[in-house]
Amino acid sequence: MRNRLSYIKQLKNTRGKRYYKPLNYPDIPLSTKDIYVLTTIGDRLDSLANQFYNDVRLWWVIASANPKVIRRDSYALKPNLEIRIPSNISNIIQKFERLNK
Repeated sequence: MRNRLSYIKQLKNTRGKRYYKPLNYPDIPLSTKDIYVLTTIGDRLDSLANQFYNDVRLWWVIASANPKVIRRDSYALKPNLEIRIPSNISNIIQKFERLNK
């Protein structure tokens, strides 16, 4: 997958002022193959993405799968949070790319 920020498009409004179109993130359905982990001190979204997906840039997948548990504005995670690590990463990436073409 390309860097997700490469999908951000710069647009202009009717007055010529530039703005960025926000990215759209797919809904991530539950799967029986999903992995559940308890966070420990020092866990971060990017390090978990690297551990499970071998790509630190996919931290947003874990954040999107856990909207009521994880704040999207922070990489750091509190200890003892049960979070879901989606297993169907290729489907999620394909949905993300379709939503942001």
